[in-house]
Order: sequence, then structure tokens, then C-alpha cells
Amino acid sequence: MSTTINQPIKLAISEAHHAKLREHLFPGDGLEAAAIVLCAQSAAHRYVVNQILLVEYVDCSERSPDRISWPGTAIEEAIDLAEAHALSVVLIHSHPGGLLAFSAIDDDSDREVMPALFEASESHLTRHGSAIMTSDGAICARLYDHQLMITPVSAVHLASDELLTWQASEQGSLLPTPMAFSTEMGRHLKHFTACVVGVSGTGSIVVEQLARLGFGRLILIDFDEIEFKNLNRILNATLDDARNSTAKVARFAAAIPTYRDDIEVLTLKASVATREAIELAGGGDVLFCCVDSFEGRQVCDRIAAAFLQPLFDVAVTIPTRQISGGIAVGDVCGRVDYVKPGGSTLADRGVYTAEALRREYLQQVAPNELTKQVAEGYIKDVAEEAPSVISLNMRAASDCVMEFIARAYPFRQEPNAKRARTQFSLAAGEEEFMGETDFSCVPNPYLGRGLIEPLLGMPRFAVSEANT
Repeated sequence: MSTTINQPIKLAISEAHHAKLREHLFPGDGLEAAAIVLCAQSAAHRYVVNQILLVEYVDCSERSPDRISWPGTAIEEAIDLAEAHALSVVLIHSHPGGLLAFSAIDDDSDREVMPALFEASESHLTRHGSAIMTSDGAICARLYDHQLMITPVSAVHLASDELLTWQASEQGSLLPTPMAFSTEMGRHLKHFTACVVGVSGTGSIVVEQLARLGFGRLILIDFDEIEFKNLNRILNATLDDARNSTAKVARFAAAIPTYRDDIEVLTLKASVATREAIELAGGGDVLFCCVDSFEGRQVCDRIAAAFLQPLFDVAVTIPTRQISGGIAVGDVCGRVDYVKPGGSTLADRGVYTAEALRREYLQQVAPNELTKQVAEGYIKDVAEEAPSVISLNMRAASDCVMEFIARAYPFRQEPNAKRARTQFSLAAGEEEFMGETDFSCVPNPYLGRGLIEPLLGMPRFAVSEANT
């Protein structure tokens, strides 16, 4: 696996937690209010909001437009909850006046509270911090280590129907979101990390777009090697790659620096269903799922929830129909799902089911027990070693990346909420859209878990198994 350089600290929060905080911190009286945020790590440089504890207004000894005092008992309760999983305690309060920066009063408060917070914590490795929110929902935060050295949180991410990123200027104002497709958008993307799982027919085209759009860091995960049958649909793949069985991720790690000298590419030749892959994926700000297995999609679903990452899942298929004398193309289809943390998951949407996972597992370990293969390739009911599908893959991969752009740098005339799923039929020349409200959604127990053991709430990824 490629090594990584030091990254700026980032924080991610779910839509529900953000709404809860904003409602509490701005009750409408123009006075400061406070809460405590417990954060789990999803990587060494990235934190995710796991729990929120509200400080009741009546428990505060002072509330004014520019100052708040609240009891130490609230912090003691937070420390008790945090210790079980080494969570970070972040004290957050509102700035009704709109300053997205820490005031001198805030600095004085931290100098008094932070030493006591670390003294009460057992772990010297866990960082704690403070944060502020302005009435528009923007958040600015900073973390302290045990020596009370300050590290600013460079950006706070919220994946809702839009992908919001809050970065404060030195003057205490919010840096604006660039216009879609502008040069400034490319510069802005340099601060983002994208994780792509599956770097084959569709995934290779997604990676190529992300690299050329301007992402500053790419995490590429794929277990497979390049074969001759892949050469007609994997970008940058060569005959020498096929002869030498070059890893798909290695091909892109070598190709991207030939046209970008300001990008970091991390690669892992492994299944996403491994502890190493999950830990590496936790460093991404956004997750692109380009796999063709149900297990791969399930793991990506869990990763996105645990690490509070927006998930873009892409798939293509060519249904067939029986005609006299053989089989003909029935349709040419593609699908892109956007999953926001806390919204309907790929499981909720039926992209994979328990039965599909079971059948796929049996196909791997006991194929003779099944009468029909689960994964039938691009063209249904037709055995094709090297299907000529790069044009279809290009269309679907473009739709996938455009979905990301439309949410990070909004440009649509209709609300993004109506595009939780996009499906296209090239045979019929049609596109269909489904909104978030078109899917049922059950509570997600994996939301904001970060690296809490067992990873993704799945015992097979526990530390003991990884070390045996």
C-alpha cells in the first residue's frame, strides 16, 4: 500500500445531527447556547460526529449575546460516555453575531477548560476541542492534543442533498463555494479526498475524471489484476500490463502522475471486505462504489455510514430477450444512486438483499449447489469474456461524477432531493429519477461509528481476526 503524507484535520457531521445542533444553539432569543459533540475517528486526520449532548439553557449560569457559562457536570457526563470508545469531546457554542472565528473570550475559556478535560480523560492520545456555529449553520472547529497544542480543523463536511463544506477565512467569514465547472472549482477540489472502490471498467473512468477534475488526493482500492480481456474497457491499461498481471490500482498510480504533479494517490490491492481496506477508505471525504458484487456494495454501504461519507454507487447492465434464432439486446441500462449518511441506504433501496448476499457467497464457496450464477456479467444470459461496453461505461461513469458535481457545486434547476437515484435506458431514450422520499429508511446503527470496534459493526473485521 502506498504511504500517506500528513493531512489537514477534517470533521464530518450527519444531516440529522447538524439539524439538532442548529435548532438547539439558535433558539431565537439572540443569546449563546452550548452543546457537547462526541466524535469518533475515521482516519488519523478525520473525525466524525458520533453523539450530541445538549446543554440545557436553564443549567447555564450565564447566557448573553457574546458569552456563555455552563456547568462542569455536563462535561463530566460527556467524558464518561467518551471513555468507552476513546471518543473526542468537542465543546460547541453559538455565535449569534455571525463571527465564524474564535473570540478572545473563547480562547480564555479553552485555556481554562481544556486542561481539566484532559486531566479527566484516561487516554493521552485522544484529542479534544472546541467549535462554534453561526446562524446559517456553518461550523468552525479546532482540536487540542495532550500538550494543549492547537490544530485548526481545516474543513467541516455535511453530506445532505447538497455536499456542504465549511471553511473559515482568517477574517472570520465563510469561504464561498466556487461555481460549477470553473477553474476555481478545480482549485477547490484540491482540498478533497475521493475514495474509489473498484478500478475496472466503470471505476477506471470515474478515477480518470476525478484526477483530471482536480481532486488533491485519491484512494484506490481493488484486488484484481489487468488481463488481456480487460484491455478494451480499462483506461490507461496496456498490453504490457496484461502480460505482467499489473494490479489495476498500480496502473493508475503510475498513470496519474504523468499529467498531475500536485496529487497524492494511495492504492491498496485488496478486497474492500478487508480490515486494511476499510481503514484506508475512512480517510476519504467522498466514496465512489464501482464494484460488481453484492458484498462489495454492502461493505461500501457500511463504510459510508460509519465514516459519514456521501456515497455514489454506479452500475450498468444489458438485459437480453429471446428472438427466433437466438438472443437480442432488450435494453441498455445504467443506474446511479446517491446515498447521504442517515438517509436510505443501498440496502433500503434493494440494491442488495440478504438472499442475494447468501447466493453470492454460495457461488464462491460451493458453486455446484446453485443452478444459476448470481453475477452474470454485463450482458445477461450471454457469456462474454471481453464485452465491448466502454461506451456504456463512459455514459454511466460520467453520470456518476456529474452527480457529485451537481451536489458539491449546485447547478440544477430542480432540487437535488429529487435525484437520489437516476436510471437511464438507452434503448428507450429515457431517464427516470427517484427522490429520497421514494425509499423507506430504517434507523442506521452504523452511523458515525468511525473506527469503533468491531469495524462497521461486523465481527469479522475485529482486531483479533485481523491479527491472526
